[in-house]
Amino acid sequence: MQRYFIETAIAEARISGEDARHIERVMRMKEGDKIVVVAQNTAHICEISAFEGDEVHVQTTGEIVPSPELPVHVTVACGLPKGDKLELITQKATELGMFALLPFEAERSIVKWDKKKGAKKQERLQKIAKEAAEQSHRTHIPEIYEPISFKQLVEQVGNFDAVFIADEEDAKAKQRTRFAEKLKNVYDKKSKSILIIFGPEGGIARKEADALLQAGAQTMSLGPRILRAETAPLYALSAISYEFE
Repeated sequence: MQRYFIETAIAEARISGEDARHIERVMRMKEGDKIVVVAQNTAHICEISAFEGDEVHVQTTGEIVPSPELPVHVTVACGLPKGDKLELITQKATELGMFALLPFEAERSIVKWDKKKGAKKQERLQKIAKEAAEQSHRTHIPEIYEPISFKQLVEQVGNFDAVFIADEEDAKAKQRTRFAEKLKNVYDKKSKSILIIFGPEGGIARKEADALLQAGAQTMSLGPRILRAETAPLYALSAISYEFE
């Protein structure tokens, strides 16, 4: 069943814009057809009642679809990577349950955020997140934030119940504390929010890792292999899903 997000309450459900055109012209739906409408993080089974201009009117059937969301809010902070890797991370991390994406300007980031084109880039990433949320039947569209400085990232550490950083040096160590063990501690404390931090190509610089550790973050071991910038967040989200779900 097709899924669409709206910003209003379900009692005022009207679908417009690209979603309305998709319903009418691509899916060729008719009055009486059923769709899933997500309003205020709740998925409702609705019936199309009318097509009026560029809007599709729907009425709820009273049925609620169970939420597939992770029981903990996981924000992914990643150093700005090259090419379209940020788009890949946005799409796949949304499918894996990411709550929000927080890009940051890392010391080893080769790419610099273009302020002039930034709004359009952010809008595109938000659209990718929305489409991925619909595809994976989520009830929450991850917020894609504008990139922040590393200093601002450090200041964010205290806003989360648990903060982990993917440190390449941890992967090289002979003795590592398994990420699963650290996640069990988070689970036992009934933490509600987790921030997982990843560097760009080349990883997090030593002084950046030290600053984050001093702010209260802890390292997470993602195994003995060195993962790419776009792979590590997906690995970590998968591990969190396995532990919490």
